Amino acid sequence: MENLFRLLDNQDFVNNRRNILINGPIIVGAGPSGLATAACLKEQSVPYVVLERADCIASLWQRRTYDRLKLHLPKQFCQLPKRPFPEEFPEYPSKKQFIQYLEDYASHFEIKPQFNECVQSARYDETSGFWRVKTSTTNEAGRSEVEYICRWLIVATGENAECVVPEIDGLSEFAGEVEHACEYKSGEKYRGKKVLVVGCGNSGMELSLDLCNHNALPSMVVRSSVHILPREIFRKSTFELAVLLMAWLPLWLVDKLLLFLSWLVLGNIEKYGLKRPSTGPLTLKNTEGKTPVLDIGTLEKIKSGDITVVAGIKRFTRNQVELVDGKTLDIDSVILATGYRSNVPSWLQEGEFFSKNGFPKAPFPQGWKGNAGLYAVGFTRRGLSGASSDAIKIAQDIGKVWKLETRQQPKRTTACHRRCISQM
Repeated sequence: MENLFRLLDNQDFVNNRRNILINGPIIVGAGPSGLATAACLKEQSVPYVVLERADCIASLWQRRTYDRLKLHLPKQFCQLPKRPFPEEFPEYPSKKQFIQYLEDYASHFEIKPQFNECVQSARYDETSGFWRVKTSTTNEAGRSEVEYICRWLIVATGENAECVVPEIDGLSEFAGEVEHACEYKSGEKYRGKKVLVVGCGNSGMELSLDLCNHNALPSMVVRSSVHILPREIFRKSTFELAVLLMAWLPLWLVDKLLLFLSWLVLGNIEKYGLKRPSTGPLTLKNTEGKTPVLDIGTLEKIKSGDITVVAGIKRFTRNQVELVDGKTLDIDSVILATGYRSNVPSWLQEGEFFSKNGFPKAPFPQGWKGNAGLYAVGFTRRGLSGASSDAIKIAQDIGKVWKLETRQQPKRTTACHRRCISQM
């Protein structure tokens, strides 16, 4: 505690308006990763505080996803620790069902995040041995700032905290509507319009299908090679099949088997302008984090000509787009299915554990623990199963120290924190 008192005496600390000491770890982010970690900490009787910049849990799912979205993997691979999906849920739960599951999960484990708290910075104070986490809150009463002091910091903001908007020549001059996939809800408003979808990942493919189903005229930009796999092979989940095969066979052989089976189900996709990478889908996922597309019907629309595959973009004009192959298209709207990125470098003042791209430097499965009480959950590029694995390990690691130091056997069910210095 001597280091803590030294921190409290620090003038820079005293000058802050509100300073709060947290008895336990701080979790930054109330998405699935943050909720999973909070639940596992509760099982270890470790108190915690969850800070969330939005006004709800899982804001990416609630505010920045399209209406028709469903989980692309079977529900058993997407459930969080300690609580499975309800049995009555379908194999691929809808967006609404997944949000309901997360809300029930938070309620069951009594997880109560502090909403509208945006973390501005977090740094480790070597003198005191504590993390200093500064947040800002804007509400009807105005803007307030808080500095939290904690021993453990758990980064759970995830791989998709901020949308990526690429710089494309002439896009600012385009006269039609331009929106990112995070703003897209339904193809209804695009009925009868010529829409250019920039991006051919799972989001780009599914948005193109949704546009087509709403009688829009979508063209999809495929700038580079892409692996497209059927969501199911002979009525069995492709992902589940891959997991079973990897238990017995080397990765390179599983890749070859998946590609052969995909060819049997989907046929030759390259004649439709969809070139496969030379590296296998699972190897590419493990080495570069590029997720293969699981087809849910888009390929049939491409084969029928209802969705047009086009080359990369050279530039936009007022009502057209010029492609790198010299062709031009008349378009009414543009949807940027260009993905998301981590926002960790914008607020975490640390350079050993996290790299500049906002991901842990250590590869899976070592990327969950750093130095000085720093942890990361949900950065495995392995979906919710990877986040759940991280959450369990983090809670066990902190729980061992907590129980050893406190020697408390009874469970403590609520987050515990106290204000060190009130308004001066």
